[in-house]
Amino acid sequence: MYQRIAHIALVVKDYDDAIEFYTEKLDFKLLEDTRIDENKRWVMVAPPGAKECCLLLAKASNGRQLESIGNQTGGRVGFFLFTDDFWRDYNKMTEREISFVRPPTEFEYGTVAVFEDLYGNMWDLIEPNENNKGLIKK
Repeated sequence: MYQRIAHIALVVKDYDDAIEFYTEKLDFKLLEDTRIDENKRWVMVAPPGAKECCLLLAKASNGRQLESIGNQTGGRVGFFLFTDDFWRDYNKMTEREISFVRPPTEFEYGTVAVFEDLYGNMWDLIEPNENNKGLIKK
């Protein structure tokens, strides 16, 4: 049996603002941007090298969805961006004015810092240490 998570929906206020943030600030690739109707688009972005899973940027369409923007995981870190070079990406993101809410810290499993996306969702930027390098698939 083979199963995988293909997409994770991320509720956003505006498609174009979200595309700009993920592609220009985080260097994600725009995989697809297909207009479904006058209000809805199928927009997928992914980090460079990602093969299994991507973000589906979903524009909020009602009040309940609008309320969840920036707090999809109840204030917890909900997204995990693995990297093969923490300091390269951390420095680049800092230069691009990404807001880091927790500084770089060395843990048993690797180097981590927590940043916010354009809506306030919290992300871990993680470089696994040598014992956990298998977590990054190339």
